[in-house]
Amino acid sequence: MQNSLLNTHVTTIDGEVTTLEKYAGKVLLIVNVASRCGLTPQYEQLENIQKAWADQGFVVLGFPCNQFMGQEPGSEEEIKTYCASTWGITFPMFSKIDVNGDARHPLYQKLIAAAPTAVAPEKSGFYERMVSKGRTPLYPDDILWNFEKFLVGRDGQVVQRFSPDMTPEDPIVMESIKIALAK
Repeated sequence: MQNSLLNTHVTTIDGEVTTLEKYAGKVLLIVNVASRCGLTPQYEQLENIQKAWADQGFVVLGFPCNQFMGQEPGSEEEIKTYCASTWGITFPMFSKIDVNGDARHPLYQKLIAAAPTAVAPEKSGFYERMVSKGRTPLYPDDILWNFEKFLVGRDGQVVQRFSPDMTPEDPIVMESIKIALAK
């Protein structure tokens, strides 16, 4: 039986409509990204772990989103150029999507249904800071901000969800990826 997550239609940053089936059997880190965010330097860590584990079947997938204070306003071409020239991004990037609300992309509907809450660094206070700035999620399972991450195992099932302030090279994220790669 084919995995419904991998059957989800997505559009690459170059405009090609495809599914995630080409990543079947790989460990994925799916991230909603933005170019004008305080967390944007996470691109560097995402690229680092992509390069470190690509030969073991690990792939980062970036999904630009402009829902958080308009921090991804550019066109797909502008996003692609920025990511390549500023961060040297080589991992697959996709067209801009919504991750919350009525227009939430079906991929994120499935990811959130599988992992409704995110693991966050202990005592990080990130959620509280967002709430204090009026950025309260509409629903408890909403994506809180840019750079929230979903780890998907080789079987296409969501393994874990990580909060935006949990960096890609955080020991908890790294250990979760290592465990998923070993399966």
